[in-house]
Amino acid sequence: MYVEDFLGNQHVWFETLLHRPASSATKLASSVHVPGRGVAKTVLVRAGEKFMLAVLPATARVDFRRLAGVIGIDSSQLRLASADEIFKTIGDCEPGVIPPFGRLYGLETLMDESLADNPTIVFGANTRHQGMRMRFSDYEALEEPVRADFAEPIVPKMAESRSRCRHEDSAATEAHRTSLEPILLK
Repeated sequence: MYVEDFLGNQHVWFETLLHRPASSATKLASSVHVPGRGVAKTVLVRAGEKFMLAVLPATARVDFRRLAGVIGIDSSQLRLASADEIFKTIGDCEPGVIPPFGRLYGLETLMDESLADNPTIVFGANTRHQGMRMRFSDYEALEEPVRADFAEPIVPKMAESRSRCRHEDSAATEAHRTSLEPILLK
């Protein structure tokens, strides 16, 4: 079922956002000019023999160890679904788009609790050029996802990496300056 039809049938407020085709939640956020923390990224995961949806901010990635703990399985039994598995499970969407409504596909939905900090959320619908905005409270009431803490922010890793690069650059500059001292002293 198309998300737009589903939301219309539920009589909740939503807004359709047409934009340039976006193959990721981060690109969707950029296209509709919304901070990434307010855009829901949906990931299909295979947990043992069953599939589940994990919904988290576009600015985060799944921490599989924490998600496995929430589900109650060993992390070796948890992985991202393959493109073929996504197509077989969620066949009414373009590649790169998974709506955050597991109930439409008979799947359990796990949602990172950090999404609850937003009054509205934006997410990809069934096509790469259509997004939806709706009240977070309506999303949670309709989907009834399991709230959990499994998202790991992407930015701190990048900041840590930049800090390490700056430190390495400073060390390299100091080494270069030190190597030039004998020449400059002559």
